[in-house]
Amino acid sequence: MAINLDHLLIQIVISTIVISPCLWLAGKALVGKKAKLTDAIWIVILGTAVGAIFGAYFYGILAAIVQLILWLLIVKHFFDTGWLKALAISIIAIVIFAVVIAVLAVIGFGIWALFS
Repeated sequence: MAINLDHLLIQIVISTIVISPCLWLAGKALVGKKAKLTDAIWIVILGTAVGAIFGAYFYGILAAIVQLILWLLIVKHFFDTGWLKALAISIIAIVIFAVVIAVLAVIGFGIWALFS
């Protein structure tokens, strides 16, 4: 299966803009000064690229588990932490992302209701 490079580039750019700040905040909360925004950006770029390439050739639950392990390996490497802390950083980043999306949705619905 071929990989569409335009789609991959757009996916990397959008993922970097959206996920990097959440990952950085989670890393700051758990590892302190070792977590840098540039590291979070590299984690998202590499994680998205490796996940897309791996996902293009492998399917199923085994592929999902391998992608999760690769993502945790990248977080572990860049934030210089252990496996459990890398997992905790990833989970907290997901929670931060969900909260931000919920707040933005409430603000958006409020603005929509105001003007309708």
